[in-house]
Parts: sequence; C-alpha cells; structure tokens
Amino acid sequence: MAGLSPYPEYHKAPEPQKHPDDDAQAHAALERAVEHLLDLQDPAGWWKGELETNVTMDAEDLLMRQFLGVRTDEQTTQSAAWIRSQQRDDGSWANFRFGPGDVSTSVEAYVALRLAGDDPDDQHLKQARQFILDNGGVEAARVFTKIWLSLFGEWSWDDVPALPPEIVLAPHWVPFNVYDWGCWARQTLVPLTILGALRPNRPLGVSIDELRTGTPEPPPDRATTWRGAFARLDRALHRYERHPVRSVRRLALRRAAEWVVARQEKDGCWGGIQPPWVYSLMALHALGYPLDHPVLTAGLAGWERFTIREDTPHGTVRRIEACQSPVWDTALALVALGDAGVDPEAGPMVRARDWLLAEEITVRGDWSVRRPRTPAGGWAFEFDNDGYPDTDDTAEVVLGLRRTAETPRLEEAVRRARVWLRGMQCRDGGWGAFDADNTRELAYQLPFCDFGAVIDPPSADVTAHVVEMFAHEGHADDPEVQRAVRWLLDAQEADGSWYGRWGANHVYGTGAVLPALVAAGLSRHDRAVVRGANWLTAHQNADGGWGEDLRSYSDPSWVGRGTSTASQTAWALLALEAAGLRDSPAVRAGIAWLVATQRPDGGWDEPQFTGTGFPGDFYINYHLYRLVFPVTALGRLLAPAGDPQDRA
Repeated sequence: MAGLSPYPEYHKAPEPQKHPDDDAQAHAALERAVEHLLDLQDPAGWWKGELETNVTMDAEDLLMRQFLGVRTDEQTTQSAAWIRSQQRDDGSWANFRFGPGDVSTSVEAYVALRLAGDDPDDQHLKQARQFILDNGGVEAARVFTKIWLSLFGEWSWDDVPALPPEIVLAPHWVPFNVYDWGCWARQTLVPLTILGALRPNRPLGVSIDELRTGTPEPPPDRATTWRGAFARLDRALHRYERHPVRSVRRLALRRAAEWVVARQEKDGCWGGIQPPWVYSLMALHALGYPLDHPVLTAGLAGWERFTIREDTPHGTVRRIEACQSPVWDTALALVALGDAGVDPEAGPMVRARDWLLAEEITVRGDWSVRRPRTPAGGWAFEFDNDGYPDTDDTAEVVLGLRRTAETPRLEEAVRRARVWLRGMQCRDGGWGAFDADNTRELAYQLPFCDFGAVIDPPSADVTAHVVEMFAHEGHADDPEVQRAVRWLLDAQEADGSWYGRWGANHVYGTGAVLPALVAAGLSRHDRAVVRGANWLTAHQNADGGWGEDLRSYSDPSWVGRGTSTASQTAWALLALEAAGLRDSPAVRAGIAWLVATQRPDGGWDEPQFTGTGFPGDFYINYHLYRLVFPVTALGRLLAPAGDPQDRA
C-alpha cells in the first residue's frame, strides 16, 4: 500500500559548476535512452506505453461482467488482487499514485472486493469502510458511482439524475443536444439514457448497506440559480420518466440504440475508451441484444486487448487500461528520435512513418456536425477510433512525420491534416481537442455533471501544439495562426504560466506554449516568453528537476510544486531551451538531474501520474512519457547551436 509521500519545496536551482565531463555524461545518457526507446518499438512500427489509471477501471470491469453474466472466477481473483494492491494505508483508494483518498473510487473498489468474496470484517475492508463513512458514505459518492449501484438495486434510480433518451431526438441547434457534449461525454451519455429509461436491476449477490450513513439529500439550491433551476427540471423529468409518451419513448430508444451501434469501431470498442464501451455493452444487452449478437461479441472480444495481466510475487494480477495511445506515443517517439539525431531514413523511422500514414482518418465523424464543410483528415489517439480524430494527435503526428524521410504519400497526408486543422479552429482562435466550439459551460450546472469535463473548449496545450506544427510547416504568419498566438497570449496566467488541460499542469501548459510562441515568431525577449521562463525557473526543485502534483488542479498551493519527475523536468527544459536559456544554471541543473536519475537500461522511473484525463477527477500515468520527453529535451539541448534541431 502506498501512503502520501513528502514533496520538496521548490526554489531557484543552485548554480552548478560545469565540469568537462558533464556533456559527455549527458550524451551518454541520451544514447542509452535512444537505444532503449528503439528497443520498445513494435515490429509493425508503432510504440505504445501502458496507460495506467485508477482502480475504478478494474472495479467497473467486474461490475459490467456481473451485469452481463460473463464474470469468471479467474478474472475476479486477478482483478481483486490488483485492487487490493492499490489500497492506501488509510484504507482508501486514490485517483492517482500518492494522491489523497477518494470516496467514490473507494466505494467502487469496496463493492468490487465484496463481489470477489472479501468479508466485510476483513481488516482491509474495515479500514476502507471507515474511510468511506468518515467521508460521507455512499451518499457522498459521485453520480456515476450511484448509477453503477442502481444497476444492481443498491441505489434507487429515483435518486440519480434523470437522463431521458429523447435527448437523441433533439436537433444539433437545441441546447444540450448530444453534440453540445464533449465526444467522450456524448458517447457515454447516450447509452446511459437507455439504461436510465429501462432501469435494469441485476443481482449483485452482496449488499453494501454498511456503507450508508443515512444522511438525507441536501436541499436544492435556490430556484433563481442555474443549479437550482436544473434541480427542479430534474424533478420534472423524473415525473415524465414515470409516464413517458410511449410512442416518443420507443422512437428515442430505437434512435439511441442505432446511434450507439453506428459508433462501434472495427475492434469492438466505442471511441477507444472505457466509459462508453462498458455502458454501451450494458445498454444494448438491457435492450435485449443477446451476448452472441455480433455487436456484443465484438465488444467483449475487443476488451481483451485493453486487459493487462502481470505475474507478481503475490500471484497474477489483472488490470484494465482506460484507453490506449499508440498513435500519440508513436508521434512523440518520432519527434524524440528525430531531435536526438536518428537518421530520417533509418528503418525504425520509416516503419513508424508508414504505420502512422496507414492510420490516417479520411472519413467524417461527429466533428463534422459543427464543421460540415471541412474535409476529413487527421489522426486519432488509439488503434481504432475513426469517428474521433483529434487536433492534438494530428499536430503531433505531423511534427513526427517531418522527422522522417519525405514521400508523396506523406506530403498528401500532411496537406489534408493542415486543411482539417484549419477547419477545426474555434471562433475565439484556439483549438479544442475533438470538436470545434464545444463550449457550453452551462452543462456543468446540470445535476448529472458532478464528475469530469463534459465539454471540449480550447486549451493552451492543444492550441500550442497546433501552432507549433503550423509554424514548422512555414505558416507562422497565416492569419489563423496569428489569431491562435493572440489566444495563447491572452490565456497566460497572472503568474506567467499556462494552465495544462491534458497534462500536469502548469508545467505541462508552459512547457507546450513557450516552444510554440518562439516557433511562431515571438522574440525570446518578448515579455510573455520571459515571464513564462521565469515562472519555470522559480518553480525548479532543489534537486534540479521539476514536478507538479495533480492536486494543483483543485488546490492552488500545489501549482508548480511536486516531486521531480522525468517527464515534467523534460517539459520545463524544452520550454527553457526555446526561450534561449539552454546554457543557464537552471537548464544545466535539469540536465544533471536527468543524468543522475537515469536507470541503467536508459529509462527513468516515474510512478507519479503526469497525464490528465479530467482535471480534478481522472488522471493518467503514460508509461512512455518518462522516456520520450527526456529524449526530446536532451536531443535539443545537446544539439550544436545553430543546428536545425535547435528549435529556436
């Protein structure tokens, strides 16, 4: 079990004395890291590190299998072993390694272990129960956790927000239609409306009454507030749920099912991510789809690829990846290897290039609802997710492809990507990840929305990656790119940093924006660049590295503070290199930290989570981040000044 670990205070790095062998050690570290990264490439050309999250993935997998009637003893034993291994010393489970306990995550883990046969009087469950009760009991859990309990009769459907399937009938110009939600949220919402309408109640085999405190539901906010008004609307929808218009309800359920089935990918997944996948399988089964139906068969078979089994001293454990990131990882690996000086025509580079080109998406997806005239193009994050290419991956893939030998096919793919990205720019000049102008903030006032991001507004990190790509493609002076630069300048925080939406957090945002601004033509002496660089140097740890704890998303006192990690140190170094500080004491100390902490095999240890799924709620440990970003940073910093690899 892992308890909380202390975090060092930050301050400006000491001025290390540069010794003659410093550069030699750094070059040797880079060489080892490059060799290790090359060893990890799949023969097909791609890279993929594990995408580690929290135990809700494993608990919900067991609950889904219980709902479908396909849970086996072997699966249960192995998943339960993993869940137990992640319990903290205080009995709770956290949303990220070394993070504080989370009541909803702990409830779901507890239910899964009860399902696995653990006795509530076992010490680990007694500790878990005490933590849950001390933090409000099951009554304090998020809506999603209560929906899971409702599927098994352990929570009343009357006490979760109403989600009528009639929402799928609303045209795209009506507020809160399905396309007002972020792509991950809409794919989850539609199958949940089916489950909410059918209200299934499958046997769980155990009761969790011991997790209840009996605390009554708090009164709604005043009707004059949006949250209070929506709470009263929810009551009205619950009344409608008891007596829906039957013909409309039948049509809505049929359309919802058609919507879900149409978005299943060829590997059986939905969007390549866990939430819509599990809810879609359960929703279709609740509608009467048998387990041998091709849609369910493909869905369950595809799930196996997201399952990791590992032999440990305590037996075999089984855990579930919430998603997989081969396109993203491969693009980052190409950028890293190219910046480290690997020949663009080398076999690993060519294989990766050809694999990425085969993954290009040329069909239209949900994004085209808002951009009907934009031609298809770009790349998604996963092996199979043709419906949802994203701007972040597309920008990074182009940057990666440019590190390889050019071909006519590459040029055509890059041209289509540039056209698609221009079309996906939001009205305010920034870029969201999956959709354009997906910004209806009012959605957060709905009773359903108490967990995770549900919309996809522009973010500094994504916008920066797109700007950097366009700049390196020779389009820095284009009006669209200059609008985006102004958006980034307006998004700078008062302290000089930038917020990181998809990585932790201000170190990630600032690490992305400074290279983009300089690539787009801003002087290294521009006030925005100087302020960003000063923020980074002020938040360097005493050991020379950088780290930012994920609690910074909810607690400002953690902004820029945390244990040094390889990926976050690399992000800071990339930003400082772009800002013209490659020979500064801060950069020398950061390089020294990477050299000193490198493993003999060329990699780095990084148990901390530095990726972000939903700020404040869901986090990711990308296992390849700890390698690709240090390779990129060392490659740029050790390149001779004036070399094309010097990204200034």
